[in-house]
Amino acid sequence: MNEKVLILGAKGMLGQELVKIFSKNDFDVVAWDKAELDLSTNNFSENIVALKPAIIINASGYNKVDMAETDDAEKKLAFVVNAEAPKILAETAKSIGAIFVNYSTDFVFDGVKAGGYTETDTPNPLSVYGETKYLGEKNVESVGGEYYIIRPARIFGRQGSGDGKKSFVQIMLEKSDLPEVKVVSDERGSITYAPDLAQFTFDLISHKAKPGIYHGANSGSCSWFEWAEEIFRLIGKSPKLIPISSSEFNNPAKRPVDSTLVNTKTALQKPWGDALREFIADYTANQK
Repeated sequence: MNEKVLILGAKGMLGQELVKIFSKNDFDVVAWDKAELDLSTNNFSENIVALKPAIIINASGYNKVDMAETDDAEKKLAFVVNAEAPKILAETAKSIGAIFVNYSTDFVFDGVKAGGYTETDTPNPLSVYGETKYLGEKNVESVGGEYYIIRPARIFGRQGSGDGKKSFVQIMLEKSDLPEVKVVSDERGSITYAPDLAQFTFDLISHKAKPGIYHGANSGSCSWFEWAEEIFRLIGKSPKLIPISSSEFNNPAKRPVDSTLVNTKTALQKPWGDALREFIADYTANQK
């Protein structure tokens, strides 16, 4: 019998890619989204124990970065979903001898270190969202067992079904016929192609990598402005790009200035430019 893998957040941008890659490799995939398991309830352990998966992958999470700063109910929800739920999932996985995967974020860092952040650098989040994700990391580590905490940044790929968020790439593609587009130029970081992150996750598990924290973003880094420039170049569009500072957006949540993730523990992911070209080619082919 093939190993059973439970994927939570299965309809999201990352979740759908995880379903593809584990299905392709002959795993018994159980794909649950919010309708099947709501992490905000904190009452889901029994359902997972009854399922008896060998692997639990949590591709779900709270990511309304600015709302968590300004709305008390949203802040509470962020802590429940991003910090408390991963602890319960880790405890559940440990109790049944399952591997557990949880995704964090580059927002656990403050963005002041030159040269980017390695897996062992000490987090110092600037936002409530970053704080919830960091607490989630600490909670999973405290439980122990066979766990992988994977930090991506600025995920892009095919939009998830339902109310899935649009990636920056999709937003730029939708703006490509405008005469001008304003893009933040003073924030820099890594970017992550969802299919590559799914492959990265699969490889950690299949190669029986040592439990711990891993950086799963594509290699290299860029500003939002540089990213937009490359998107428009690849699709042959040329709206006037206007660089603006992050302060002009006046977002409630403070963002790190440079949260580049440096991977020192595994083979490097493909460069972000190559990943972007791959996505654009796929996106263009599906528009015809």
